[in-house]
Formats: sequence, structure tokens, C-alpha cells
Amino acid sequence: MGKQKNTDSEQKSEKSRKVTAGPIREKARSITRLVAAVGGVIQKKGYTGLTGPNIAQEAGLDKKLIWTYFGSIDNLVETYILQRDFWNMADQKIISELLKNPENIGKKDITALLHGQLERMMKDKVLQRIIHWEIGEKNKTLRKVADEREKIGEHLFEIIEPDFTDTGVDIRAKLALQIAGIYYLVLHAKYNGSLFCGIDINKATDLERLQKAIQDNVNAMYDEAKVNK
Repeated sequence: MGKQKNTDSEQKSEKSRKVTAGPIREKARSITRLVAAVGGVIQKKGYTGLTGPNIAQEAGLDKKLIWTYFGSIDNLVETYILQRDFWNMADQKIISELLKNPENIGKKDITALLHGQLERMMKDKVLQRIIHWEIGEKNKTLRKVADEREKIGEHLFEIIEPDFTDTGVDIRAKLALQIAGIYYLVLHAKYNGSLFCGIDINKATDLERLQKAIQDNVNAMYDEAKVNK
């Protein structure tokens, strides 16, 4: 009898866990779909399209779930933005590897990082929208993303900037212009579609020209400073 009671108790416990687990899994799936839907709306309609009905339609869920799980559309959008890696995990991995041997970081490594940023900006439509949003509107969540990007970049500057001390080369300012140029040229090409200085980086040949120019510019910075790395 004792064994039978234990068996019955175990069966009831198992059923209870299954009943509880079902709604938990459904909630998790709904949250995942809503967060992913933000990216879909941004890509299709831009950040101005981030409304409850649009997000719910993209997710295939009732819009009430946005407020049930997130409290507001702003909280949902913030969750999406903070979950997305807008610096790029590939770049973070490269930086992490570089920081293991900081004395070896040189122009090839900086060029590779800039080429990686250019490639991702060209391919990632959501990132294009986010950068456009970031520079066009004051938003606390986007500020968090920008600040996090700065923190990651600062780790690299702490390593490479001392190489340029007393050389007359402001490597930080030069790279700022380089990165800003990448952002602007990509946004201009993707949103406007017209030429910039006669260059259309939507064309493979012109994109290669830009990649070479990035490499030439980085090499020139190191050569001017007489830094042989």
C-alpha cells in the first residue's frame, strides 16, 4: 500500500508539473515572438511603425500580451534593442582575441575591424534602421546601446592610443571620422540610393574601392606616426 500511495503521489506531482510547464513554455514562446516581431516591424516599416497592432500582427499574437508581459511598447522595444548585439559578436570576439596580446595590435587588425563594420552595416537592414534612429531622435534605450558600443571600443583605444603618443597623429579622431564615414555612406546608399562623390557602394566594384580606401587610410595613420605594427 505504501508503494501504491507513493506511486499515486508521484503521478499527481508529474501531472501538476506538466500543467504548470505548459503555460510557462507558452509564455516564453510568446515573449520570444513579440521580441522578434519588433525587428520585423523595424525592418519593414521603420521605427515609426512600432505600434501595438503592427507588432502584434507581425508576431501573430494578441496585442494585449505586449502589456501583459512587458508593461508597455517602450519596454518591449528596449528589450529587443538590448538583446540585439549592435556591435557585432564577431567584432567582440576579434577584440577579445586582440586584447590577449595587446602589444601585437596593429594596422591589419584595425583594418579588419573597420571592414567588418562596413560589411555588417551593408547587410543588416535592422542595424541600418537603428543607426538612423539613433542619430535622428533622442532615446534613452538607444543611448544605452551607444554607450555600450563606446565601452567596447574604449578597451581597444586604451591599447592602441599609447602607440601614437607624441607622434602628432590623433588616432582617435581619425578613426572617429573613418567609422562615421562608414555609417553615413551606407545609410546614404541604402536610403537615398544616389551617388556620393560619384561612388555607389551598392555596386561591388565601388564597395571594393571603399574597402581599399579604408585600408589605405589606416596604413597612412600608422606610417605618419612611424608606428611599425
